[in-house]
Amino acid sequence: MSDQPVALGVSLRAASPDRLPEVAADHLRSRFGAEPVEVFLADLTQSSLCPLINGTNPDPAALRCLGSQRAATSTTATGATRVHLPLTCWGERIGVLRLDLPSEPEPEVAEQLAAAADELATALRAADTSTDRYRRAQRRARLTMAAELQWELLPGRSLGDERFLVAGQLDPAYDVRGDHFDWALDGERLTLTVLNGFGDGMEASLLTTVAVNAMRNARRCGADIVEQAELASDAVHARRAGAAHVATLLLEVDLVSGQVAAVDAGSPRCLIARDGEIEAVELEQQLPFGMFPEAHYEIQRFRLEPGDRMLVVSDGVHAAVPGGRSPFGESALLTAIRRTRLQPATEAVGTVMRSLHDYHAGAEPEDDAVTVCLDWRR
Repeated sequence: MSDQPVALGVSLRAASPDRLPEVAADHLRSRFGAEPVEVFLADLTQSSLCPLINGTNPDPAALRCLGSQRAATSTTATGATRVHLPLTCWGERIGVLRLDLPSEPEPEVAEQLAAAADELATALRAADTSTDRYRRAQRRARLTMAAELQWELLPGRSLGDERFLVAGQLDPAYDVRGDHFDWALDGERLTLTVLNGFGDGMEASLLTTVAVNAMRNARRCGADIVEQAELASDAVHARRAGAAHVATLLLEVDLVSGQVAAVDAGSPRCLIARDGEIEAVELEQQLPFGMFPEAHYEIQRFRLEPGDRMLVVSDGVHAAVPGGRSPFGESALLTAIRRTRLQPATEAVGTVMRSLHDYHAGAEPEDDAVTVCLDWRR
């Protein structure tokens, strides 16, 4: 085996964080004769790709590579072999690496190219907070200040390993109103949260920021989800004295047993798709965070089965009533979930959100919306 992946990793770690695409391209040219090389980043909605090096537009094969997460080869008009490789780190779909080679790569070379793509994806993920280049490239328009806060707070857009895959989507991407999701993996425990901050704009985003950071603070001190909920509720109440609240569903998933502990503090809804059937998880709602001082919460439990798909949606999804129509969550949401049956979680969240957009039939949504999808593979 070549030492190319190791050499590329060393070069990337030594490079300035805003020059990673060019460093990777230089390595691919010198080692494999690749020319041209382009690095595409997925935009905020994960529906298009943004070039970083040459400014060339992605072809349909690049978008298919992003969706399928599989490498693909084709022949260009000049007879070169075009290779598309997914850029993925810990389950997060970052983008696509495209390069043209003089000939079809041998299996060993294909393996080396895949390893190089993995090195680049990991480096891009690590560099994300050290330069604005990549975030600037992902934006099709200017974010509102509230949206800037929300995107800075998000944990990522997907996460996974051989046990699970979780993905989330927040819409509209450029002007949010307090909806949010969060997750954290710690050994065999995956904590998931979907929140809906009261109000609009900056005030809603600030409430959500307070709640999320309070839960993270408690979680990082080893607190269980009841303590996380109670600290978040106290923090929100200290800010608004009950005049505003944050509706929250807080879940802790045991990735070995499938046991789920839940604190239901408001409007987000949980559904499970199993063996072709979709059922709502019936939980007793407790008070949203911040309504009263020193609120207390209790854990409720349910269980996942191997192969289950669990979706959590905010009220901007299940309670959407555009034009006086029946709520999206009554039947249209179930139809959208059925359409995702053959899709990974990373694609399923987009399908649900596109169905919600279509349901509005061109009308401007009155609320922002979050969908989180967890596939438990066990």
